[in-house]
Amino acid sequence: MVKILKLTTALAAVAFVAACDNDVERALGGAAAGAVIGEATGNDIGTSAAAGALAGVFCDDAGVCN
Repeated sequence: MVKILKLTTALAAVAFVAACDNDVERALGGAAAGAVIGEATGNDIGTSAAAGALAGVFCDDAGVCN
């Protein structure tokens, strides 16, 4: 049940990232989502947060967060 709650929170954070206006906001939201996903899946939280931050910064450049 806890993992489902964490993954639901991560999905909500991803939706928040898509609504952000600039790269800094998307990076912070991506880092938060990455940390939650890393915790829920048993992976390193720091690495997951860094990957989430990078994904947040570049999601608009890739056409995902337009």
